[in-house]
Amino acid sequence: MTTQRYLVTGGAGYVGSVVAAHLLERGHRVTVLDDLSTGFAEAVPEGAEFVRGRVQDAARWLDPSYAGVLHFAAFSQVGESVAKPEAYWENNVGGTMALLAAMRAAGVRKLVFSSTAATYGEPTTVPITEAAPTAPTSPYGASKLAVDHMIGGECTAHGLAAVSLRYFNVAGAHGPFGERHAPESHLIPLVLQVALGRREAISVYGEDYPTPDGTCVRDYIHVADLAEAHLLALAAMTEGSVPAGEHLVCNLGNGNGFSVREVVETVRKVTGHPVPEIAAPRRPGDPAVLVASAEAARERLGWTPSRPDLADVVADAWDFARQREGARR
Repeated sequence: MTTQRYLVTGGAGYVGSVVAAHLLERGHRVTVLDDLSTGFAEAVPEGAEFVRGRVQDAARWLDPSYAGVLHFAAFSQVGESVAKPEAYWENNVGGTMALLAAMRAAGVRKLVFSSTAATYGEPTTVPITEAAPTAPTSPYGASKLAVDHMIGGECTAHGLAAVSLRYFNVAGAHGPFGERHAPESHLIPLVLQVALGRREAISVYGEDYPTPDGTCVRDYIHVADLAEAHLLALAAMTEGSVPAGEHLVCNLGNGNGFSVREVVETVRKVTGHPVPEIAAPRRPGDPAVLVASAEAARERLGWTPSRPDLADVVADAWDFARQREGARR
């Protein structure tokens, strides 16, 4: 791929910062647009131009010099979306509508969208393919599905080329770029907080699921593998295998599941620290197993995860967590 200029919305967040770093490493020029409502200025990779602003105002900065947009600017907390659905519709859906209008006006015709497995809701079959019914169980998942529909219409009507990547459980880190949310809700960073002594124990929600050890099973994908998929999506649009007018939807996951207990035990082995557990009741709406079929990404984008080992994912996340802990002291 030749050197291009890309706009990365939400590039001060977890996945956006890692993707921006990968683009820079490949020699591309990157502008990060982020309002820092959930992102961090220090997460913007060195070498990227940083614009503090809302995605709703993207038209102020987007111009024909950009080869494409990678869109990560969304609120993503399921529980918060239930309590404040209006914020998710306004930001996730309204923000994307404004972004698509800005792209149309500037003649920028390539988009990679950060979608989610939450669009599927509780699966009827596993592994989950892109043909699975979409029945989101939260305003967050519903807002992302609405954006996928919006993008599809934009492609058909206005010749946009777009790839929506539906992530499963993203984890790990890429050097100084890693996962940090406030409040934190994801399993691996929560278990690492126990290993660091910042949390007394990890709560295991449900021990009686129909799985080998009774705990939920999830598909974990390394964030660096995720970033590679975004670059391959850009390449597919540039080379014409995803042409103008097509909206390609691909799941991203390892295709293998790991239980909560397997994650906790892996953290114990990687860190060398004890991780006490507390049994807790099942959480409403937690499916027993969520595992992706990523065949479409393999066939259409040539993507195969190169870091499928859970221990590698945890080790990179542990390195990042210790870097942050050291910076606090």
